[in-house]
Amino acid sequence: MTDTFRTFHNGSAVPFDEVPRLEATAFLQAIIDATDRGWRVSSYFGIPTESGATLCCVLSSKAEGIIGIATADVAGPFPSIARLVPQIQLFEREIAEQCGILAEEHPWFKPVRFHRSFVPGRDAWGRDPGDPILPGVMEFYRVAGEEVHEVAVGPVHAGIIEPGHFRFQCHGEEVFHLEISLGYQHRGIEQGLIGGPDPRTPFRMETIAGDTTIGHMQAYCMALEALSGTRVPARAEVLRGIALELERLANHTGDLGAIAGDVGYLPTASFCGRIRGDFLNMTAVLCGSRFGRGLVRPGGVLFDLGEAERDDLLARLAAARADLENAVELLWSTPSVMSRLEHTGAVSADTARELGLVGPAARACGLNRDVRHDHPYGIYRMAQIPVVTAHHGDVCARTTMRWLEAGKSLDFIRDQLRQLPGGGCRNEPAPLQGNRVAVALTEGWRGEICHVAITDAAGRFLRYKVTDPSFHNWQGLAMALRGEQISDFPLCNKSFNLSYCGFDL
Repeated sequence: MTDTFRTFHNGSAVPFDEVPRLEATAFLQAIIDATDRGWRVSSYFGIPTESGATLCCVLSSKAEGIIGIATADVAGPFPSIARLVPQIQLFEREIAEQCGILAEEHPWFKPVRFHRSFVPGRDAWGRDPGDPILPGVMEFYRVAGEEVHEVAVGPVHAGIIEPGHFRFQCHGEEVFHLEISLGYQHRGIEQGLIGGPDPRTPFRMETIAGDTTIGHMQAYCMALEALSGTRVPARAEVLRGIALELERLANHTGDLGAIAGDVGYLPTASFCGRIRGDFLNMTAVLCGSRFGRGLVRPGGVLFDLGEAERDDLLARLAAARADLENAVELLWSTPSVMSRLEHTGAVSADTARELGLVGPAARACGLNRDVRHDHPYGIYRMAQIPVVTAHHGDVCARTTMRWLEAGKSLDFIRDQLRQLPGGGCRNEPAPLQGNRVAVALTEGWRGEICHVAITDAAGRFLRYKVTDPSFHNWQGLAMALRGEQISDFPLCNKSFNLSYCGFDL
Protein backbone atom coordinates (compact mmCIF):
# COMPACT_ATOMS: atom_id res chain seq x y z
CA MET A 1 0.00 0.00 0.00
CA THR A 2 2.79 2.46 0.78
CA ASP A 3 4.01 2.16 -2.83
CA THR A 4 0.69 3.18 -4.36
CA PHE A 5 -1.10 5.13 -1.60
CA ARG A 6 0.04 7.91 0.73
CA THR A 7 -0.87 6.65 4.19
CA PHE A 8 -1.53 8.63 7.36
CA HIS A 9 -3.75 8.58 10.44
CA ASN A 10 -7.27 9.89 10.87
CA GLY A 11 -7.50 13.65 11.30
CA SER A 12 -4.13 14.33 9.64
CA ALA A 13 -3.08 16.48 6.70
CA VAL A 14 -0.26 15.91 4.20
CA PRO A 15 1.06 17.90 1.23
CA PHE A 16 -1.12 17.16 -1.77
CA ASP A 17 1.93 16.77 -4.02
CA GLU A 18 3.05 13.84 -1.82
CA VAL A 19 -0.08 11.90 -2.81
CA PRO A 20 0.88 9.37 -5.53
CA ARG A 21 -0.46 10.28 -8.98
CA LEU A 22 -0.77 6.96 -10.76
CA GLU A 23 -1.52 5.98 -14.32
CA ALA A 24 -5.26 5.27 -14.55
CA THR A 25 -5.02 1.50 -15.02
CA ALA A 26 -2.54 1.15 -12.16
CA PHE A 27 -4.74 3.35 -9.97
CA LEU A 28 -7.83 1.22 -10.53
CA GLN A 29 -5.87 -2.00 -10.04
CA ALA A 30 -4.51 -0.62 -6.76
CA ILE A 31 -8.08 -0.05 -5.53
CA ILE A 32 -9.04 -3.61 -6.50
CA ASP A 33 -5.98 -5.06 -4.77
CA ALA A 34 -6.51 -2.99 -1.61
CA THR A 35 -10.17 -3.96 -1.23
CA ASP A 36 -9.22 -7.62 -1.78
CA ARG A 37 -6.93 -7.24 1.26
CA GLY A 38 -9.70 -5.86 3.46
CA TRP A 39 -9.39 -2.11 2.90
CA ARG A 40 -12.65 -0.15 2.59
CA VAL A 41 -13.45 2.67 0.17
CA SER A 42 -14.32 5.57 2.48
CA SER A 43 -14.51 8.12 -0.33
CA TYR A 44 -13.95 8.26 -4.08
CA PHE A 45 -14.46 11.46 -6.04
CA GLY A 46 -13.25 13.59 -8.90
CA ILE A 47 -11.75 17.04 -9.29
CA PRO A 48 -12.87 18.35 -12.71
CA THR A 49 -10.10 19.26 -15.16
CA GLU A 50 -10.20 20.83 -18.61
CA SER A 51 -10.41 17.48 -20.41
CA GLY A 52 -11.62 15.10 -17.72
CA ALA A 53 -10.94 14.76 -14.00
CA THR A 54 -8.40 13.94 -11.33
CA LEU A 55 -9.75 10.86 -9.56
CA CYS A 56 -9.06 10.65 -5.82
CA CYS A 57 -9.66 7.50 -3.78
CA VAL A 58 -9.55 7.39 0.03
CA LEU A 59 -9.37 3.94 1.61
CA SER A 60 -9.28 2.96 5.27
CA SER A 61 -7.79 -0.08 6.96
CA LYS A 62 -9.19 -1.37 10.23
CA ALA A 63 -6.33 -3.83 10.65
CA GLU A 64 -3.62 -1.17 10.34
CA GLY A 65 -5.60 1.78 11.69
CA ILE A 66 -4.52 4.02 8.82
CA ILE A 67 -5.95 5.85 5.82
CA GLY A 68 -4.56 5.72 2.28
CA ILE A 69 -5.08 8.12 -0.63
CA ALA A 70 -4.01 8.08 -4.28
CA THR A 71 -4.97 9.98 -7.43
CA ALA A 72 -5.03 9.51 -11.20
CA ASP A 73 -5.70 11.85 -14.11
CA VAL A 74 -8.20 10.75 -16.73
CA ALA A 75 -8.95 12.56 -19.98
CA GLY A 76 -12.56 11.85 -20.82
CA PRO A 77 -14.23 8.54 -19.90
CA PHE A 78 -12.80 6.34 -17.15
CA PRO A 79 -13.22 2.55 -16.71
CA SER A 80 -15.71 1.27 -14.16
CA ILE A 81 -14.52 -1.35 -11.67
CA ALA A 82 -17.93 -1.72 -10.01
CA ARG A 83 -18.28 -5.36 -11.13
CA LEU A 84 -15.14 -6.21 -9.17
CA VAL A 85 -15.63 -3.75 -6.28
CA PRO A 86 -19.41 -3.37 -5.72
CA GLN A 87 -18.97 -0.81 -2.93
CA ILE A 88 -17.63 1.65 -5.50
CA GLN A 89 -20.50 1.64 -8.00
CA LEU A 90 -22.37 4.59 -6.50
CA PHE A 91 -19.16 6.63 -6.22
CA GLU A 92 -18.47 6.06 -9.92
CA ARG A 93 -21.93 7.31 -10.89
CA GLU A 94 -21.42 10.35 -8.66
CA ILE A 95 -18.07 11.14 -10.31
CA ALA A 96 -19.68 10.86 -13.73
CA GLU A 97 -22.47 13.21 -12.72
CA GLN A 98 -20.29 15.80 -11.02
CA CYS A 99 -17.42 15.83 -13.53
CA GLY A 100 -19.46 15.17 -16.66
CA ILE A 101 -17.44 12.16 -17.81
CA LEU A 102 -18.59 8.65 -18.65
CA ALA A 103 -17.95 5.63 -16.37
CA GLU A 104 -17.39 3.06 -19.09
CA GLU A 105 -19.05 -0.37 -18.72
CA HIS A 106 -20.72 0.54 -15.45
CA PRO A 107 -23.32 -2.21 -14.79
CA TRP A 108 -26.22 0.20 -14.18
CA PHE A 109 -25.14 3.68 -15.26
CA LYS A 110 -27.60 6.41 -14.31
CA PRO A 111 -27.64 9.75 -12.46
CA VAL A 112 -27.40 9.93 -8.67
CA ARG A 113 -28.82 13.35 -7.78
CA PHE A 114 -30.08 14.62 -11.16
CA HIS A 115 -28.15 17.88 -11.47
CA ARG A 116 -25.86 19.57 -13.97
CA SER A 117 -22.17 18.72 -13.76
CA PHE A 118 -19.65 21.01 -12.10
CA VAL A 119 -18.33 21.78 -15.63
CA PRO A 120 -20.83 23.81 -17.67
CA GLY A 121 -21.78 22.14 -20.93
CA ARG A 122 -20.30 18.74 -20.04
CA ASP A 123 -22.67 15.85 -19.37
CA ALA A 124 -21.93 12.13 -18.97
CA TRP A 125 -25.30 11.19 -20.50
CA GLY A 126 -25.11 13.60 -23.42
CA ARG A 127 -28.11 15.61 -22.28
CA ASP A 128 -28.65 18.96 -23.93
CA PRO A 129 -27.87 21.94 -21.64
CA GLY A 130 -31.36 23.27 -22.25
CA ASP A 131 -33.17 20.06 -21.30
CA PRO A 132 -34.64 19.90 -17.78
CA ILE A 133 -33.23 17.23 -15.47
CA LEU A 134 -36.03 15.81 -13.32
CA PRO A 135 -35.28 13.62 -10.26
CA GLY A 136 -36.36 10.02 -10.67
CA VAL A 137 -36.96 10.28 -14.43
CA MET A 138 -34.83 7.39 -15.71
CA GLU A 139 -34.96 3.73 -16.64
CA PHE A 140 -35.68 1.37 -13.75
CA TYR A 141 -34.67 -2.27 -13.51
CA ARG A 142 -37.55 -4.51 -14.57
CA VAL A 143 -38.30 -8.18 -13.94
CA ALA A 144 -40.10 -9.85 -16.86
CA GLY A 145 -43.08 -12.18 -16.47
CA GLU A 146 -46.85 -12.14 -16.84
CA GLU A 147 -47.47 -12.31 -13.07
CA VAL A 148 -44.76 -9.83 -12.11
CA HIS A 149 -46.04 -6.41 -11.18
CA GLU A 150 -44.39 -3.10 -10.31
CA VAL A 151 -45.16 -0.93 -7.29
CA ALA A 152 -43.98 2.67 -7.16
CA VAL A 153 -43.80 4.46 -3.79
CA GLY A 154 -42.98 8.14 -3.33
CA PRO A 155 -41.36 10.57 -3.64
CA VAL A 156 -44.23 12.10 -1.65
CA HIS A 157 -45.03 9.84 1.30
CA ALA A 158 -47.94 9.50 3.68
CA GLY A 159 -45.90 10.49 6.72
CA ILE A 160 -43.92 13.65 7.39
CA ILE A 161 -40.66 12.31 6.00
CA GLU A 162 -38.15 13.33 3.37
CA PRO A 163 -38.78 12.61 -0.34
CA GLY A 164 -37.46 9.47 -2.00
CA HIS A 165 -38.73 7.17 -4.75
CA PHE A 166 -38.86 3.38 -4.33
CA ARG A 167 -39.65 1.04 -7.23
CA PHE A 168 -40.53 -2.58 -6.34
CA GLN A 169 -40.60 -5.55 -8.73
CA CYS A 170 -42.98 -8.06 -7.12
CA HIS A 171 -44.57 -11.44 -7.65
CA GLY A 172 -47.65 -11.37 -5.49
CA GLU A 173 -46.46 -9.99 -2.17
CA GLU A 174 -42.84 -11.13 -2.63
CA VAL A 175 -40.27 -8.51 -3.58
CA PHE A 176 -37.84 -9.60 -6.29
CA HIS A 177 -36.01 -6.30 -6.52
CA LEU A 178 -36.12 -2.81 -5.02
CA GLU A 179 -34.55 0.17 -6.74
CA ILE A 180 -34.12 3.41 -4.83
CA SER A 181 -33.97 6.83 -6.49
CA LEU A 182 -33.11 9.93 -4.48
CA GLY A 183 -31.87 13.40 -5.37
CA TYR A 184 -35.04 15.35 -4.60
CA GLN A 185 -33.25 17.38 -1.91
CA HIS A 186 -30.05 18.13 -3.81
CA ARG A 187 -28.77 21.46 -2.49
CA GLY A 188 -25.40 21.75 -4.23
CA ILE A 189 -23.51 21.69 -0.92
CA GLU A 190 -20.26 20.17 -2.25
CA GLN A 191 -20.11 22.51 -5.23
CA GLY A 192 -20.87 25.46 -2.96
CA LEU A 193 -17.96 24.60 -0.66
CA ILE A 194 -15.35 25.07 -3.40
CA GLY A 195 -13.41 28.26 -2.71
CA GLY A 196 -14.29 28.23 1.00
CA PRO A 197 -14.26 28.23 3.90
CA ASP A 198 -16.34 31.33 4.51
CA PRO A 199 -18.67 32.47 7.33
CA ARG A 200 -21.51 30.34 5.91
CA THR A 201 -19.53 27.10 5.85
CA PRO A 202 -20.13 25.94 9.46
CA PHE A 203 -23.88 26.41 9.05
CA ARG A 204 -23.85 24.36 5.86
CA MET A 205 -21.97 21.60 7.65
CA GLU A 206 -24.50 21.58 10.50
CA THR A 207 -27.35 21.04 8.04
CA ILE A 208 -25.81 18.34 5.80
CA ALA A 209 -28.02 15.96 7.78
CA GLY A 210 -29.99 17.78 10.44
CA ASP A 211 -30.02 14.84 12.86
CA THR A 212 -26.22 14.47 12.57
CA THR A 213 -25.13 18.02 13.35
CA ILE A 214 -22.38 17.00 15.77
CA GLY A 215 -21.08 14.12 13.65
CA HIS A 216 -20.54 16.27 10.56
CA MET A 217 -19.28 19.33 12.44
CA GLN A 218 -16.74 17.18 14.27
CA ALA A 219 -15.42 15.90 10.94
CA TYR A 220 -15.32 19.39 9.44
CA CYS A 221 -13.47 20.79 12.44
CA MET A 222 -10.98 17.91 12.43
CA ALA A 223 -10.20 18.62 8.76
CA LEU A 224 -9.67 22.34 9.38
CA GLU A 225 -7.62 21.73 12.52
CA ALA A 226 -5.37 19.36 10.58
CA LEU A 227 -4.97 21.86 7.73
CA SER A 228 -4.15 24.71 10.13
CA GLY A 229 -2.15 22.81 12.76
CA THR A 230 -4.60 23.86 15.49
CA ARG A 231 -4.58 21.98 18.80
CA VAL A 232 -7.89 21.33 20.56
CA PRO A 233 -7.99 21.61 24.39
CA ALA A 234 -8.66 18.39 26.31
CA ARG A 235 -11.83 19.80 27.87
CA ALA A 236 -13.22 20.63 24.43
CA GLU A 237 -12.49 17.11 23.17
CA VAL A 238 -14.50 15.67 26.07
CA LEU A 239 -17.43 18.04 25.49
CA ARG A 240 -17.42 17.14 21.79
CA GLY A 241 -17.51 13.45 22.71
CA ILE A 242 -20.40 13.96 25.14
CA ALA A 243 -22.36 15.86 22.47
CA LEU A 244 -21.71 13.17 19.87
CA GLU A 245 -22.93 10.40 22.19
CA LEU A 246 -26.02 12.42 23.19
CA GLU A 247 -26.77 12.73 19.47
CA ARG A 248 -26.40 8.96 19.15
CA LEU A 249 -28.67 8.37 22.14
CA ALA A 250 -31.42 10.69 20.89
CA ASN A 251 -31.51 9.04 17.46
CA HIS A 252 -31.19 5.45 18.65
CA THR A 253 -33.97 6.05 21.17
CA GLY A 254 -36.18 7.60 18.52
CA ASP A 255 -35.53 4.65 16.20
CA LEU A 256 -36.36 2.11 18.91
CA GLY A 257 -39.71 3.83 19.35
CA ALA A 258 -40.33 4.12 15.61
CA ILE A 259 -39.56 0.43 15.03
CA ALA A 260 -42.03 -0.42 17.80
CA GLY A 261 -44.58 1.85 16.16
CA ASP A 262 -44.12 0.15 12.78
CA VAL A 263 -45.19 -3.18 14.29
CA GLY A 264 -48.10 -1.52 16.10
CA TYR A 265 -46.63 -1.74 19.61
CA LEU A 266 -47.57 1.65 21.03
CA PRO A 267 -46.26 1.51 24.63
CA THR A 268 -42.57 1.47 23.62
CA ALA A 269 -43.28 3.81 20.70
CA SER A 270 -44.80 6.49 22.92
CA PHE A 271 -42.28 6.10 25.75
CA CYS A 272 -39.26 6.34 23.42
CA GLY A 273 -40.71 9.36 21.68
CA ARG A 274 -40.72 11.19 24.97
CA ILE A 275 -37.30 9.87 26.10
CA ARG A 276 -35.76 10.99 22.80
CA GLY A 277 -36.85 14.48 23.76
CA ASP A 278 -35.05 14.09 27.09
CA PHE A 279 -31.74 13.40 25.32
CA LEU A 280 -32.29 16.32 22.95
CA ASN A 281 -32.92 18.55 25.96
CA MET A 282 -29.61 17.39 27.46
CA THR A 283 -27.85 18.63 24.33
CA ALA A 284 -29.65 21.95 24.82
CA VAL A 285 -28.08 22.12 28.31
CA LEU A 286 -24.68 22.07 26.59
CA CYS A 287 -25.31 24.86 24.09
CA GLY A 288 -28.93 26.00 23.98
CA SER A 289 -29.77 24.00 20.83
CA ARG A 290 -31.47 20.61 21.03
CA PHE A 291 -29.58 19.54 17.89
CA GLY A 292 -26.21 20.89 19.02
CA ARG A 293 -26.00 23.73 16.55
CA GLY A 294 -23.44 26.35 17.44
CA LEU A 295 -21.54 24.08 19.84
CA VAL A 296 -18.65 22.62 17.82
CA ARG A 297 -16.33 25.01 16.00
CA PRO A 298 -12.73 24.79 14.71
CA GLY A 299 -10.38 24.89 17.68
CA GLY A 300 -12.82 23.46 20.22
CA VAL A 301 -16.35 24.32 21.40
CA LEU A 302 -18.10 27.65 21.92
CA PHE A 303 -19.84 26.72 25.20
CA ASP A 304 -18.38 25.49 28.48
CA LEU A 305 -20.15 23.34 31.06
CA GLY A 306 -20.43 24.64 34.60
CA GLU A 307 -20.60 22.48 37.72
CA ALA A 308 -24.35 23.03 38.17
CA GLU A 309 -25.03 22.04 34.54
CA ARG A 310 -22.83 18.98 34.91
CA ASP A 311 -24.75 17.80 37.98
CA ASP A 312 -28.02 18.49 36.19
CA LEU A 313 -26.91 16.37 33.23
CA LEU A 314 -25.87 13.49 35.48
CA ALA A 315 -29.29 13.49 37.15
CA ARG A 316 -31.12 13.70 33.80
CA LEU A 317 -28.95 10.91 32.41
CA ALA A 318 -29.75 8.55 35.29
CA ALA A 319 -33.48 9.19 34.95
CA ALA A 320 -33.42 8.71 31.18
CA ARG A 321 -31.49 5.45 31.53
CA ALA A 322 -34.10 4.00 33.88
CA ASP A 323 -36.95 5.10 31.62
CA LEU A 324 -35.28 3.72 28.49
CA GLU A 325 -34.58 0.36 30.12
CA ASN A 326 -38.22 0.01 31.11
CA ALA A 327 -39.50 1.00 27.66
CA VAL A 328 -37.21 -1.34 25.74
CA GLU A 329 -37.77 -4.25 28.12
CA LEU A 330 -41.44 -4.12 27.10
CA LEU A 331 -40.28 -4.64 23.51
CA TRP A 332 -38.07 -7.66 24.21
CA SER A 333 -40.69 -9.33 26.43
CA THR A 334 -43.55 -9.21 23.91
CA PRO A 335 -43.56 -12.34 21.70
CA SER A 336 -45.76 -10.80 18.99
CA VAL A 337 -43.24 -7.97 18.58
CA MET A 338 -40.24 -10.28 18.43
CA SER A 339 -41.92 -12.48 15.82
CA ARG A 340 -42.14 -9.44 13.52
CA LEU A 341 -38.54 -8.39 14.09
CA GLU A 342 -36.79 -11.75 13.84
CA HIS A 343 -35.83 -13.07 10.38
CA THR A 344 -37.21 -9.96 8.65
CA GLY A 345 -35.04 -8.04 6.18
CA ALA A 346 -31.83 -10.00 6.73
CA VAL A 347 -28.56 -8.94 5.07
CA SER A 348 -25.68 -11.43 5.12
CA ALA A 349 -22.20 -10.53 6.33
CA ASP A 350 -20.77 -11.19 2.86
CA THR A 351 -23.27 -8.85 1.23
CA ALA A 352 -22.63 -6.17 3.85
CA ARG A 353 -18.88 -6.49 3.26
CA GLU A 354 -19.19 -6.28 -0.54
CA LEU A 355 -21.47 -3.23 -0.37
CA GLY A 356 -19.25 -1.49 2.20
CA LEU A 357 -21.98 -1.03 4.81
CA VAL A 358 -21.08 1.02 7.87
CA GLY A 359 -22.37 1.76 11.37
CA PRO A 360 -25.09 -0.23 13.15
CA ALA A 361 -26.27 -1.68 9.81
CA ALA A 362 -22.84 -3.28 9.33
CA ARG A 363 -22.38 -4.29 12.95
CA ALA A 364 -25.81 -5.99 12.91
CA CYS A 365 -24.37 -8.30 10.22
CA GLY A 366 -21.40 -9.22 12.40
CA LEU A 367 -18.90 -6.75 10.88
CA ASN A 368 -16.79 -5.18 13.61
CA ARG A 369 -16.54 -1.65 12.17
CA ASP A 370 -16.50 1.49 14.29
CA VAL A 371 -14.38 4.58 13.59
CA ARG A 372 -14.15 5.33 17.31
CA HIS A 373 -12.21 2.08 17.73
CA ASP A 374 -10.59 1.54 14.32
CA HIS A 375 -9.43 5.14 13.68
CA PRO A 376 -9.78 6.84 17.09
CA TYR A 377 -10.06 10.62 17.22
CA GLY A 378 -10.61 13.26 19.89
CA ILE A 379 -11.53 11.85 23.30
CA TYR A 380 -11.80 8.34 21.83
CA ARG A 381 -8.01 8.22 21.68
CA MET A 382 -8.08 8.19 25.48
CA ALA A 383 -11.45 6.61 26.37
CA GLN A 384 -12.55 3.69 24.22
CA ILE A 385 -16.19 2.65 23.82
CA PRO A 386 -16.51 -1.16 23.42
CA VAL A 387 -17.76 -2.17 19.98
CA VAL A 388 -20.86 -4.39 20.01
CA THR A 389 -22.04 -6.57 17.13
CA ALA A 390 -24.90 -8.90 16.27
CA HIS A 391 -24.90 -11.75 13.77
CA HIS A 392 -28.23 -12.23 11.99
CA GLY A 393 -28.37 -8.98 10.01
CA ASP A 394 -32.15 -8.73 10.32
CA VAL A 395 -34.47 -6.07 11.76
CA CYS A 396 -34.11 -7.64 15.19
CA ALA A 397 -30.32 -7.37 14.99
CA ARG A 398 -30.47 -3.74 13.88
CA THR A 399 -32.87 -3.01 16.74
CA THR A 400 -30.63 -4.83 19.22
CA MET A 401 -27.63 -2.81 18.03
CA ARG A 402 -29.38 0.43 18.91
CA TRP A 403 -30.18 -0.77 22.41
CA LEU A 404 -26.68 -2.10 23.10
CA GLU A 405 -25.01 1.01 21.73
CA ALA A 406 -27.29 3.22 23.79
CA GLY A 407 -26.08 1.49 26.94
CA LYS A 408 -22.42 2.04 26.00
CA SER A 409 -23.07 5.71 25.24
CA LEU A 410 -24.83 6.21 28.58
CA ASP A 411 -21.83 4.73 30.40
CA PHE A 412 -19.40 6.87 28.42
CA ILE A 413 -21.21 10.16 29.04
CA ARG A 414 -21.58 9.45 32.76
CA ASP A 415 -17.88 8.67 33.11
CA GLN A 416 -16.77 11.73 31.14
CA LEU A 417 -19.03 14.08 33.08
CA ARG A 418 -17.59 12.80 36.35
CA GLN A 419 -14.00 13.49 35.30
CA LEU A 420 -14.17 16.61 33.14
CA PRO A 421 -10.65 17.99 32.69
CA GLY A 422 -9.92 21.62 33.47
CA GLY A 423 -8.60 24.27 31.14
CA GLY A 424 -10.06 26.22 28.27
CA CYS A 425 -12.57 25.14 25.66
CA ARG A 426 -11.18 26.61 22.45
CA ASN A 427 -7.99 27.74 20.78
CA GLU A 428 -8.19 30.25 17.96
CA PRO A 429 -7.55 28.37 14.69
CA ALA A 430 -4.66 29.41 12.47
CA PRO A 431 -5.05 30.05 8.72
CA LEU A 432 -5.31 26.99 6.49
CA GLN A 433 -2.12 25.82 4.83
CA GLY A 434 -2.08 25.64 1.05
CA ASN A 435 -1.68 22.63 -1.25
CA ARG A 436 -2.57 20.08 1.40
CA VAL A 437 -5.15 17.32 1.82
CA ALA A 438 -6.81 16.32 5.10
CA VAL A 439 -9.07 13.35 5.80
CA ALA A 440 -11.36 13.21 8.84
CA LEU A 441 -13.43 10.18 9.82
CA THR A 442 -15.99 10.27 12.62
CA GLU A 443 -18.52 7.70 13.81
CA GLY A 444 -21.91 9.34 13.45
CA TRP A 445 -24.94 7.54 14.83
CA ARG A 446 -25.58 6.00 11.38
CA GLY A 447 -21.93 5.09 10.88
CA GLU A 448 -18.76 6.38 9.28
CA ILE A 449 -18.70 10.02 8.18
CA CYS A 450 -15.84 10.99 5.86
CA HIS A 451 -14.74 14.55 5.05
CA VAL A 452 -11.87 15.18 2.63
CA ALA A 453 -10.54 18.73 2.27
CA ILE A 454 -8.01 19.70 -0.42
CA THR A 455 -6.63 23.25 -0.44
CA ASP A 456 -5.16 25.29 -3.28
CA ALA A 457 -2.03 27.43 -3.03
CA ALA A 458 -3.98 30.18 -1.26
CA GLY A 459 -5.37 27.84 1.40
CA ARG A 460 -8.90 27.81 -0.05
CA PHE A 461 -10.89 24.65 -0.76
CA LEU A 462 -9.94 23.28 -4.15
CA ARG A 463 -12.33 20.41 -3.39
CA TYR A 464 -14.30 19.43 -0.31
CA LYS A 465 -15.84 15.97 -0.37
CA VAL A 466 -18.46 14.75 2.13
CA THR A 467 -19.58 11.12 2.43
CA ASP A 468 -22.49 10.56 4.79
CA PRO A 469 -23.01 6.97 6.07
CA SER A 470 -26.31 6.82 4.21
CA PHE A 471 -24.35 6.94 0.94
CA HIS A 472 -22.91 3.50 1.81
CA ASN A 473 -26.06 2.02 3.35
CA TRP A 474 -28.97 2.70 0.98
CA GLN A 475 -27.89 -0.31 -1.09
CA GLY A 476 -28.15 -2.42 2.06
CA LEU A 477 -31.84 -1.52 2.41
CA ALA A 478 -32.44 -2.60 -1.19
CA MET A 479 -30.83 -5.98 -0.50
CA ALA A 480 -32.75 -6.40 2.76
CA LEU A 481 -36.04 -6.39 0.79
CA ARG A 482 -35.13 -9.17 -1.60
CA GLY A 483 -37.39 -12.15 -0.98
CA GLU A 484 -39.38 -10.27 1.67
CA GLN A 485 -43.04 -9.30 1.71
CA ILE A 486 -43.69 -5.81 0.37
CA SER A 487 -45.60 -5.09 3.59
CA ASP A 488 -42.26 -5.43 5.43
CA PHE A 489 -40.80 -2.42 3.64
CA PRO A 490 -41.78 0.23 6.26
CA LEU A 491 -40.25 -1.87 9.02
CA CYS A 492 -37.04 -2.58 7.08
CA ASN A 493 -36.79 1.05 6.04
CA LYS A 494 -37.10 2.24 9.64
CA SER A 495 -34.57 -0.32 10.87
CA PHE A 496 -31.97 1.37 8.61
CA ASN A 497 -33.44 4.89 9.02
CA LEU A 498 -31.13 6.46 6.45
CA SER A 499 -30.85 10.12 5.59
CA TYR A 500 -32.25 11.46 2.33
CA CYS A 501 -30.73 14.93 2.66
CA GLY A 502 -27.39 13.49 3.83
CA PHE A 503 -27.29 11.58 0.57
CA ASP A 504 -28.60 14.45 -1.60
CA LEU A 505 -25.60 16.73 -1.20
